Amino acid sequence: MFSTVDNRVQLIGFLGQEIEVKEYAEGKKKAHMSMATHEYRKADDGKKETITIWHNLTAWDKTAENMAKIFHKGQRLYIEGKLTYREYTTNDNIKKQSTEIVVSDFKKLEPADKN
Repeated sequence: MFSTVDNRVQLIGFLGQEIEVKEYAEGKKKAHMSMATHEYRKADDGKKETITIWHNLTAWDKTAENMAKIFHKGQRLYIEGKLTYREYTTNDNIKKQSTEIVVSDFKKLEPADKN
């Protein structure tokens, strides 16, 4: 028997830039932003190193508006959403791919403990 598998992503990280909401035809609103997450590991010399991974986020309509009101660059947040892939062609006729997370839920988090 097969069970339903959801396409769901949950991340905690830091907002990479101010959120700008664009309005499209028929009142649709879209915000595109980036989010940084960090991984920590030991380098070959034994020192702790930080690996930063950037994620592309997209939010629509009320979610986009609310996120733009609440968040500013550098703030810590939790997001939940769906992983999506899209292909597009640049003005130079080069085919590219993009991976994005379409945000469905979010929460503002307090700054991480520095201890």
